[in-house]
Amino acid sequence: MPIPTYDKVLIGGTWEPAAGGTYPIINPATEETAGFAPECSREQVARAARAARAAFERGPWPRMSGVERAALLRQAAELFEREKAGLVALTMAETGALRGVAELQQVGAVGVRLAKYAALAGGEVQVPLPPQALSARQGGGLASGMAVREPIGVVACITPYNFPMTNCAGKIGPALACGNTVVVKPAPVDPLGVTELCRMVDSVLPPGVLNFVCGSAPAIGAALCESPDVDMISFTGSTAVGCHIQTAAARRMQRTLLELGGKSPNVIFADADRAKALASAMQVWTFHSGQICIAGTRVLIEASIYDELTAALAAAAPRLKIGPPDGTGVVVGPLVSAAQRERVERYIATGLAEGATLACGGRRPADLTKGYYVEPTLFTGVRNDMTIAREEIFGPVIVAIPFADEAEAIAIANDSDYGLYAYIWTADPARGLRVAGALRTGTVQINGSPMNGDAPFGGYKLSGIGRDGGTWAMQAYSEVKYIGWTSP
Repeated sequence: MPIPTYDKVLIGGTWEPAAGGTYPIINPATEETAGFAPECSREQVARAARAARAAFERGPWPRMSGVERAALLRQAAELFEREKAGLVALTMAETGALRGVAELQQVGAVGVRLAKYAALAGGEVQVPLPPQALSARQGGGLASGMAVREPIGVVACITPYNFPMTNCAGKIGPALACGNTVVVKPAPVDPLGVTELCRMVDSVLPPGVLNFVCGSAPAIGAALCESPDVDMISFTGSTAVGCHIQTAAARRMQRTLLELGGKSPNVIFADADRAKALASAMQVWTFHSGQICIAGTRVLIEASIYDELTAALAAAAPRLKIGPPDGTGVVVGPLVSAAQRERVERYIATGLAEGATLACGGRRPADLTKGYYVEPTLFTGVRNDMTIAREEIFGPVIVAIPFADEAEAIAIANDSDYGLYAYIWTADPARGLRVAGALRTGTVQINGSPMNGDAPFGGYKLSGIGRDGGTWAMQAYSEVKYIGWTSP
């Protein structure tokens, strides 16, 4: 297919040429050019934020009823559904996602998320509170009141590279449903699909409600976060960047919603269904090559089955086919960029230097001379104080740690700077719930319980601040006001 070129950014309802022209987006499977993205300036970022401010202060969007906003968001969802088939190949080319992942999670989930928040946009925003009787000294009568949910203002939506369009829809959906205006800034390495999503959503909204900026340098994101016109920053990405954003936001008390890194424990007890637990552990390798914030990269295994399970993992890894996203039988694709592959390789070298045993993988596939591939990798003999057990690698790397009993499993799982997700495998339902209650993580899945789009999503500790998902996201993108009055 022809190489697509996107050379414009969206400011106040107008797609205008990016001040810096374009920069190339590299296909991680082939190292060839997948397309060109707009390279905007800091001045354009500032104008985009001002346009969003003007649309919030003087435009119709915040003043529409929830039902009216819902109708337009539903139009956006329907438009995306009509055009989504044409975005699969583009998504595979820029993210390296396998076809199944691209069709279902990268593209297929976008319209679903927009439709979900269209449905929630018409929800109740006024909650009456029980009246209070006033004393004679207060004049008698009743004091009544209500809590009112209102939009925050201008929201900067900064999206990650692993699921760019899906994550963007999960931010702009609730932000717009609540009556906010937004400025979208995608990750530099794969912004093309997000550009298309913003084009579609903008086409049904009043001018300035959605704005789009893009650039290859961190300065573009920094300029957006520093803008005095931004009231809230919604960011998904690394903990290091999230900490910088939180520090900067504190100067003006900007609201933040931060979904950051993870080092999620996958706790496997001896009584677990071995086949299902093994398949769960292998998803670190096969689901987007481990580039998943919720990946269970710390596999904690009860000591009595540790050798058996790690041997099964080490034997399974070489049988997994590695290759380009559209390759027949491929289950492990490339990492998103050369920089990310180098990061993963540095962690592998660190694991070896600190004394962990490389049970399998750890290298670039010998038969693939192009593309950013790393073999499915397993470390055994890992202590929880090792770097590879402490820091997020974001690649197809598993660290396996033994535990003696339930108490030690909980202690190891909680001994982490992160607390985003956890998995538990056991045949004992009571133990599953008991351990889940003891883990300091935002989500716990027991025996393969599926994800729930209506559930709160977010992390403890360095895994972030706040919760999104379903009605929880509507709260995250709102301010709450109390209005009280008296009556004789």
